[in-house]
Amino acid sequence: MRAAPALVAALVACALCGLLTAVGVAPPALPLVAAGLLVLLALSDAFALRRMPSPQIERELPPVVPVGVERAVVLRLRGATAQTQTLDVHDRHPGDWPVFGLPRRVALPAGRELELTYRLTPTERGAFGFDGCDLRLYSPLRLWRQQRRVALPQLVRVYPNFAPLAKLALVGAERASRVVGAHLKRRRGEGTEFQQLREYRNGDALRQIDWKASQRARKLISRDYQIERNQQVLLLVDTGRRMLARDGNLVHFDHCLNAALMVAYIALRQGDAVGLLAAGGETRYFAPGRGLGTIDALLNSTFDLHATLQATDYLDAAKQLALRQQRRSLVLFITNVRDEDIEDLLAAVRQLQKRHLVCVASLREQVLERPPERPVADLDDAIAVGALAQYIEQRTRAHEALRAQGTDVLDVTCAELPAALVQHYLAVKRAARL
Repeated sequence: MRAAPALVAALVACALCGLLTAVGVAPPALPLVAAGLLVLLALSDAFALRRMPSPQIERELPPVVPVGVERAVVLRLRGATAQTQTLDVHDRHPGDWPVFGLPRRVALPAGRELELTYRLTPTERGAFGFDGCDLRLYSPLRLWRQQRRVALPQLVRVYPNFAPLAKLALVGAERASRVVGAHLKRRRGEGTEFQQLREYRNGDALRQIDWKASQRARKLISRDYQIERNQQVLLLVDTGRRMLARDGNLVHFDHCLNAALMVAYIALRQGDAVGLLAAGGETRYFAPGRGLGTIDALLNSTFDLHATLQATDYLDAAKQLALRQQRRSLVLFITNVRDEDIEDLLAAVRQLQKRHLVCVASLREQVLERPPERPVADLDDAIAVGALAQYIEQRTRAHEALRAQGTDVLDVTCAELPAALVQHYLAVKRAARL
């Protein structure tokens, strides 16, 4: 319990009374009467505050929330006194997440419920706990204030951003790919898996004509094909130090997981199996599975997965994938290609290409998208501009070396990654490259 500003002001007033008495302006009894009255009021007010019960508090927050998405948290307070209660409220949220709307001073009506809403943005994935709520109660005369903590423990798991997946669930597979940003022209009748027979249409290729069916029907009959299903897609994600670069509130690895979930969702809706191997820093493997329930399993497997300060061993990642994934697959390798790692990366990709179709998605820092904000004025500016130009040139050479080896390369920013992965996956499917 601590003195409130009102009590401090009252003490200053008593001191002024003593000063007035000392100079002969006020009667000698005035300071004693004022001090005695203040002591009685302060003691009674402190006693009332100690007896004042803490309000009842409930927190409304889902047990699972997506990373990087602002979330509303509702605190319900119910008064336990016979009069309106003034208090300051602060929820003990985890970590250093950005919070708007706390702390808050409220007037809690007697015996009634009050809703307090604030907003927070989880910036890290994993399991986090809310300890409780901190309250600052004021005495009836506002002479004292007291800090109290109401135990309100709650465990919250922060997953990769699954919010876009909920929107895609309401539309068809073709429409979902367009919502993501993938733009591919549909070529009717082409594919690798037979779907149906139909009458010949102008523009159909000769290889589509079913001559036996045409002889029986005495007219040209064409075969319709659909994109082959039951193929394998494996997401190979880098968990090394390169993925700790930050764009916005999230590190590159978080953007990587969000994009991986997006392409996994599209692939599962196309009837393919999707798996994931995290390698480079922390290692984790999720065997390919089918059905939209695989998304929930992927979320549960990766929500606490993080990039580390360890340098990525590309050859070891390729070895682990080769041991775990025997069937030919489309391997989407998400990393940040640097010139100093290119020899190891080329060797790893060559090893994977013996059995799999490999695409390397190289994340590009957002700062490379912007020109220098100021002209070159001194030597330091010239060195910075020259270093940036050299970095971009080395990065380009590394990508060209991969392409010369027959590897598909996507040079994209974090914002472009989901659409680029989905578009490449669909292009591979429609070209029957697997």
